[in-house]
Amino acid sequence: MTDPHEPTIRPATEEDLPAIVAMLADDPLGATRESPDDLTPYIAAFKRLADDPHQHVFVAVREGRVVGTLQLTFVPGLSRKGATRSIIEGVRVHADERGKGLGTRFIQWAIEESRREDCRLVQLTSDVTRTDAHRFYERLGFTASHVGFKLSL
Repeated sequence: MTDPHEPTIRPATEEDLPAIVAMLADDPLGATRESPDDLTPYIAAFKRLADDPHQHVFVAVREGRVVGTLQLTFVPGLSRKGATRSIIEGVRVHADERGKGLGTRFIQWAIEESRREDCRLVQLTSDVTRTDAHRFYERLGFTASHVGFKLSL
């Protein structure tokens, strides 16, 4: 029997967007680029994600409240002998839940989902300023093996 106070992980719904966007905005980087007061672009993006079978947005819910989110993308490829990889993006845990193990459980869950999808590699990026997040991912077995580049358009 599962503990009713333990968070459950499920696919996100459009109704979860206010809580998801609030978590995306609740840090120094997100505060400068997210707009929780206008959900219109997020609704459009969520619909695009929902229409793509390789894109999945999940939430962690505790006692009816969304307390975490992440996006999991499955990318088929030719490299690594035609391997599929997963990309974990947009990981956020509500401020009230940080330090309680939810982030670890959520990432481990995403890794297991990736295994179920027969992925050979799980990758993620983290802003260079998020040093606490880097230590967190390294504790979970991720290595800083590549240098990432972005170009804003």
